[in-house]
Amino acid sequence: MKYKYNYTVQYQDVDDTRRLRLYTMENYLLIVAGRVADELGFGIPHLLPLNCTWIITHLNLEMLYLPTHGEEMVIETWIEQNAHMLSVRDFRIYVKESGGEQLIGCAKSVWAVLERDKREIVNIFDHPMFDGAIDGEVLKLARAQRMLPINIEKLAEDADAVQYGEYQHTIQYADMDYNCHCNSCKYLEWMLNAHRMLDNTKPFRLDIGYVKELYLGDNMITRVVEKNNSLQYQQVDASGATCCNARITQIENITC
Repeated sequence: MKYKYNYTVQYQDVDDTRRLRLYTMENYLLIVAGRVADELGFGIPHLLPLNCTWIITHLNLEMLYLPTHGEEMVIETWIEQNAHMLSVRDFRIYVKESGGEQLIGCAKSVWAVLERDKREIVNIFDHPMFDGAIDGEVLKLARAQRMLPINIEKLAEDADAVQYGEYQHTIQYADMDYNCHCNSCKYLEWMLNAHRMLDNTKPFRLDIGYVKELYLGDNMITRVVEKNNSLQYQQVDASGATCCNARITQIENITC
């Protein structure tokens, strides 16, 4: 089964180009995923009695462009599969026009169930609450290339790397969410603060992978490299451990 939700781009959702902020687009997708889970009976309120919650581990997104203020988006979503401790939820993104709905993007997200006390991923997909939830359609979105950590020592030898920077941030009250850790959209917000995307009026792809939780008071460094018409990001904590990797790439067209 597929579900559709409408969103009108508001003033507070756009940046100085009057287009939707990319991390707000991600937030819209997460909200839709949560609404469907609630309606199907396995949202966070249904997991809490099991001392569990949902977390996102990966997001792949392709867009022809980011909509402008006042445009009405339609987000269609469905569950591709619940298997191997992971739930795959797909999206198609449209804008409303006089002739109907125009496809402008698609996304694939991967989710896991987290045991709240142990902070470990658990497999509960055999629970009756998940019965009958799978639509089964596999979104034809190209697989992401593997994202490797940024090798600072070799950047000086890389003729294609045109810019490198490091930016520090301390996790604060406004960064926290319901799961008592840093909200996933905040990672992308800091990346864009470090180096905003190259062109939000042309087709692009976002690949982001969440590796490690961050908590109130943690210090985080965002590293960014511009290379070959793409931006590569890596975020590390005070110990140097990777928390999140991402890549934003200009593409010719969306593949879904």
